[in-house]
Amino acid sequence: MTIKKGFIYLIIFVSILTIAGSVMAVTIDNPLAGGGVNNFPQLLTRIAQKVGELIAVLGTIMIIISGILFLTSAGSPEKMTKARTALVYAIIGITIGLAATAISTTILNIIGAGTT
Repeated sequence: MTIKKGFIYLIIFVSILTIAGSVMAVTIDNPLAGGGVNNFPQLLTRIAQKVGELIAVLGTIMIIISGILFLTSAGSPEKMTKARTALVYAIIGITIGLAATAISTTILNIIGAGTT
């Protein structure tokens, strides 16, 4: 009985290898090629650009919110400190957002994976 089991397992194993060999012959097109991304460093640069743009937009919204907080503080030191802190963080966020592409490009050049 064990010989039959072993023979059945061998047939199944060989069948799986045969099917896997034919599946490996399939080529997969690059889904990112339409967007101008052909390699991993370009993908990272594109992601950094989009995240940087998002951070810059959110930072601009935070500047508007901190301005509203300044206007509604009515001279309260605690509320003015909160508004000032929000403004400082918004400016820091915008700076990082605008520098995101430069930061990612610098890191890719340091590790030797610069875009070509």
